[in-house]
Amino acid sequence: MNEEKKGIRLSDEQRLSWLRLIRSENVGPATFRELIAHCGSASNAIELIPDLVRRGGRGRPIRIASREDAEREMYAAAKMGVFFTGIGEPDYPRYLRQSDNPPPLVAIKGNLDVFRLSPVAIVGARNASLVGIKFARMIARELGEAGFAIISGLARGIDTAAHEASLDHGTVAVMAGGLDHPYPPENLALYKAIPEHGGAVISEMPHGWEPRARDFPRRNRIIAALSLGLVVVEAAERSGSLISARLAGELGRLVFAVPGSPLDPRAKGTNELLKNGAIVTTRTDDIISALAPLVEMPAVCDTAFLSPGHDLPSIVALDETDRDRVYNLLGPVPVDMDDLIRTSQLHPSVVMLILLELDLAGRLHRHSGGYVSLA
Repeated sequence: MNEEKKGIRLSDEQRLSWLRLIRSENVGPATFRELIAHCGSASNAIELIPDLVRRGGRGRPIRIASREDAEREMYAAAKMGVFFTGIGEPDYPRYLRQSDNPPPLVAIKGNLDVFRLSPVAIVGARNASLVGIKFARMIARELGEAGFAIISGLARGIDTAAHEASLDHGTVAVMAGGLDHPYPPENLALYKAIPEHGGAVISEMPHGWEPRARDFPRRNRIIAALSLGLVVVEAAERSGSLISARLAGELGRLVFAVPGSPLDPRAKGTNELLKNGAIVTTRTDDIISALAPLVEMPAVCDTAFLSPGHDLPSIVALDETDRDRVYNLLGPVPVDMDDLIRTSQLHPSVVMLILLELDLAGRLHRHSGGYVSLA
């Protein structure tokens, strides 16, 4: 563990630039990575964004987070005991780091050591049955006793049961809003207890951000990405838990489901997961034995983004015919970037730069699996 804590860290100035960049308009995790790759550093990217936006065909500039805004957010977070860690730093959660397009910067409050335990997500219905709550508590407690950390979303029902049962062994609550806006309000005491008992709360959202409906699927993706496997205890036919299960499958995580009565609508989603290949889970050992081969896999720490990158690079001039060629190959239907590069017959760096310009200009959608489409 001591070796894992060592490594390159962002300087205070770099961390501030990272926060400014990720809080800027039209900059998500994938765009952040592309900007660092092309510009060398976050500070360089902030300088070059106006030109990239203009080249992407947008008539007005995008909002770039100011230094004052970033300093204000860092100060407010620090007063709460919240700190920011960047991808590539040793404190960044290792399984989140190994997911598809992880957030470049996350806010954490609590004990970092909980992220070095083998993590299992437990999710399920908010209006959970008594049987579902008892089962969630049982597997959360037994997984905790076996050395696993429990990841969930602090929601009512199954999430609450999982957090409470694993409180003394290590649990992580993933927030849909800023860490100063825990949701739901009735779980405020649990939210405060988690870091006090050696666990942690984590969010990719800005400090001060109140969660909206569309923020919860993003939260669910983080829950899945933080974990080796995800257990669904109860889920209706259309529920956030099924979104979490789908995202976990897309990320290559193991998906577990607890069978239930065909007469209970809260079991309809879990029973459907089982039909589609989820691992049948009737006891804690079903989870432990399936995850055992994955537990000892070494962590990979990508430090490529931590280079200071002091020199401001010149962004290569593009031929308008090249830009038109890529644009004409795009449409509303997502296409694979590798196919786009092959079909355009342009150098990959040229295609990626054109996509970056379109993205910053708000004219591109990025999809999972390396797919893109026109906005």
